[in-house]
Amino acid sequence: MASYTIDMPSIAASTAPSRSDKYSVILPTYNERKNLPVIVWLLAKTFESKGIKWEIIVVDDASPDGTQEVAKQLAGIYGEDKVVLKPRAGKLGLGTAYVHGLNFVTGNFVIIMDADFSHHPKFIPEFIKLQKLHNLDIVTGTRYSSHPYPKQSSSSSSASPQIGLGPGGVHGWDLKRKLVSRGANYLADTVLNPGVSDLTGSFRLYRTNVIKDIISRCTSKGYVFQMEIIVRARSLGYTVGEVPITFVDRIYGESKLSGNEIVGYAKGVVSLWWGV
Repeated sequence: MASYTIDMPSIAASTAPSRSDKYSVILPTYNERKNLPVIVWLLAKTFESKGIKWEIIVVDDASPDGTQEVAKQLAGIYGEDKVVLKPRAGKLGLGTAYVHGLNFVTGNFVIIMDADFSHHPKFIPEFIKLQKLHNLDIVTGTRYSSHPYPKQSSSSSSASPQIGLGPGGVHGWDLKRKLVSRGANYLADTVLNPGVSDLTGSFRLYRTNVIKDIISRCTSKGYVFQMEIIVRARSLGYTVGEVPITFVDRIYGESKLSGNEIVGYAKGVVSLWWGV
C-alpha cells in the first residue's frame, strides 16, 4: 500500500508575508530633507532583506527646505514605483496627509510612520509576524509595554518565532515630555478604554481596506487622529495587536508638537468619549 505524507503548515511559516502581499509606507513630511534619504534607505534595506514587496508614498506639505527635490532624487535611485512623491500645497495636518497618501497606495497593507527616525524600520518585520500569526487587522507599536499582544500561548511558544525586539521605551525625551505622554495615554485609557497600551503612538500597520474604512468615518485632525483610528477600530470590531518599540526623539529638525495640539488632544478625548 502506498504511503502519503501531508505537509502541515508550521507556525513559523504562517508569520511570513505571502508572495502576493505588498506593503505601502506613507511618510508625511515637512522639512525632512536631511532625514528622508536615510529613512528611505533603511526601509528599502529592511524590505529587500526579507524579500517583501514595498513602496513608499511621500506626502510632503510644501516643505521650504527642499524635501521634495530630495524625494525626486530618491525616486530616481530606487525607482518611481518604489518612491512616490505626492505633494500638497501647504501644511494641512497629519490626518489629512494620511488620507491623501491612501489615494495612491497599491499595497494590500499600509504602514504609517514618522520620517524623522522616531520610528525605526527594524520593527516592521515584527509587526508583520504578529499580524500574520493572529490574522490581525491592525498592529500598532507601543512604547509602554514589554510584551507583544496578543501573547503567544505557552503551549506554542517553543514552536513559534520570537516576536519583538525587547521592551518598549522612549529615548531622548526630558522628564516633562515623558510625563505629558504618559498622562495623555492614562487619560485616554481611563476615559475611552481602547484596549491598547499606547493610544497616542503613530507607528502602525494596517490592512489597506481596514484603514480606508476607518478613515472614512474619522472626524478629527492632527495628533488626535491617531487616537480616533484605534477607538473607531475597536467600535467596528476590527482586531488590534501591539508590538513593543523604542521611540527615539528626532535627530534633525524640530518637533512639530505644539501647545495647540496638546489642548486639541484633550478636547479630542472628550469628543471621542461622547461620539464613538
